[in-house]
Amino acid sequence: MIARTPYDDLPAALVAEIADAGLDPRAVHDHVALAFEEDLPGGVDDVTSAAMPAMGTAVADFAAREPGVVAGLAIAELAFRYALGDDVEVSGRVPDGTEVKPGDVVLTVTGPLRGVLTAERTALNFASHLSGVATATAAWVEALAGTRARVLDTRKTLPGWRALQKYAVRCGGGVNHRFSLVDRAMVKDNHAVAAGGVVEAYRAVVAANPGLRVEVEVADLDELRAVLAAGCTEVMLDNMSTAEMAEAVRINQAEHGGRAALEASGGLTLERAREVAGTGVDFISVGALTHSVRVFDLGLDFRDAEDPGGSD
Repeated sequence: MIARTPYDDLPAALVAEIADAGLDPRAVHDHVALAFEEDLPGGVDDVTSAAMPAMGTAVADFAAREPGVVAGLAIAELAFRYALGDDVEVSGRVPDGTEVKPGDVVLTVTGPLRGVLTAERTALNFASHLSGVATATAAWVEALAGTRARVLDTRKTLPGWRALQKYAVRCGGGVNHRFSLVDRAMVKDNHAVAAGGVVEAYRAVVAANPGLRVEVEVADLDELRAVLAAGCTEVMLDNMSTAEMAEAVRINQAEHGGRAALEASGGLTLERAREVAGTGVDFISVGALTHSVRVFDLGLDFRDAEDPGGSD
């Protein structure tokens, strides 16, 4: 049986590290607990690992099998500590945001063989997915190097994973957009339809939320001119061509002193990154960083078990 370590019994240093990363440690603990409940519903045991004859101590390494940027290793450690409690030792964990190459060991876990086997996949799921987000983000950051543009994430996140995915974006060098529907307003095309126009929608949101940041999505240069004239200082250029984006930057600078931040959005690919950045936009938002990222190839490799005749 796994320990199901309560939140208050987690190591204080690990809790503080997760909090310093901008995450809610208790929420992360609960997320990990829910993941184990998927694997072990109702508190049952792992029927496969429980049947293994060796009951000694295992030493296993998390190792990168491709180049990239790792993230979520503290979450992986929390998963092992949730499952094994005081019986586990985690060592050699590299900092999230570290660039790695194939073969690099990023974390070593020592603990009861059966418990490590049970926790392996849950820990890997967190670290592999978040490292995939960080690695994808880092590729965009590299592609935009030397330009003014920075890569933004979106709210196109897996339900329940938003805080973790946005953390992984930061690990890869990207910038977080809004976290929810309340920390910043965004006027999109359907809001404009509901309000009778993009400027009308913008003014309604500003009137209802004094002092709140408001970004407006525009589909063409006429809408851009209208919202800039209305005082908007954050504008999303939705599905515009490269030439249109360049003209939008010119309009913002020549007619409004460059006071608005311009964000390019809409099906943008890494291959077009520098082309789009060359227009002079401030941000490029990429939903694919979180909604369809490929997981990073991390593996857990066991060393020889120690004291196979012992107990776990």
